[in-house]
Amino acid sequence: MSFAKAQELLKLAMMATRRGGVSLEEIIEEFGCVHRSAQRMTVALEAAFPQTQSDDGDDRKRRWRIPARAIAPLLTPSAEELAALSTAITELETAGMKPEAGTVRELERKIRALIPPEAGTRLAVDEEALLEALGHAARPGPRPAVSSEVDAAISEALKGPFLLRISYRKRKQDKPTERVIAPHGLLLGVRRYLVARDTAKKPGAPLQHYRVEEIYSAEVLDESFDLDPGFNIRTHAEKGFGSYESAAEHGDVVWRFSPDAAPHARRFVFHPTQTIEEEPDGSLLVRFKASGLLEMCWHLYSWGNSVEVLQPARLREMVNGHQRRFDALP
Repeated sequence: MSFAKAQELLKLAMMATRRGGVSLEEIIEEFGCVHRSAQRMTVALEAAFPQTQSDDGDDRKRRWRIPARAIAPLLTPSAEELAALSTAITELETAGMKPEAGTVRELERKIRALIPPEAGTRLAVDEEALLEALGHAARPGPRPAVSSEVDAAISEALKGPFLLRISYRKRKQDKPTERVIAPHGLLLGVRRYLVARDTAKKPGAPLQHYRVEEIYSAEVLDESFDLDPGFNIRTHAEKGFGSYESAAEHGDVVWRFSPDAAPHARRFVFHPTQTIEEEPDGSLLVRFKASGLLEMCWHLYSWGNSVEVLQPARLREMVNGHQRRFDALP
């Protein structure tokens, strides 16, 4: 058996440890193979792992299962996987998600405790080299101020979900006021916004966005609630350019990058919904739908006079006169 085939077989064995096992359809989708090849893979699985069990479910699909303990000794993590885990912890901390970072750190400790001693030293050396090359250990740059108590309360409320009593200050308020909210999700960016429904407002009112750094205290209540039907944090996040979202601002956005800047702009993803269009003179049109005009202004400034705002008119007025000529692009 080739090394690549052995890797595929081990991957299939890991899939078979799932509670529901693995079906031929899932093998075809995961490995991009035909039905006959998937069947041969299950035969190889049964030969390599005698503990493999197969049965037909209520949906008449055959599924293959392996007890996790049967392959546990073969699953020592790689240096790349450990480095990725450490990087994920750093990224969560940088984003101000302290409770989530703590949870992943506990997972990391459990994984490291299961590594055989003879493999631990070699992995540690390789992981250290990778982390140094990645440069995430001391990543510079601004990030939101955080309160560990507030972050822990938000995390617990989101997992419930439970109602959250917060002390919150709007921009134009001198002092924070108390309110009870139903948290639905968290938007991450230059600033963090908690997406939630204000329970004091009428049913059906739009979700509000609360700047996390302006939440002075947070208390998780014992009362649970139902999330708004159809709410999806990823879909909701796409409504904004960054972490801010406004229904009043949401609409078509069109930017034109100069021929000199077009090759560089082509390597950017400005928004998940974007489309690009080449113009005869070599310039690049980028189109998407979003809100968050101020965050767009902050980003557009870094492109100087290499970008022109075609839509919306309000954004064009906001950037007009503030373009600069920079020696380098973002």
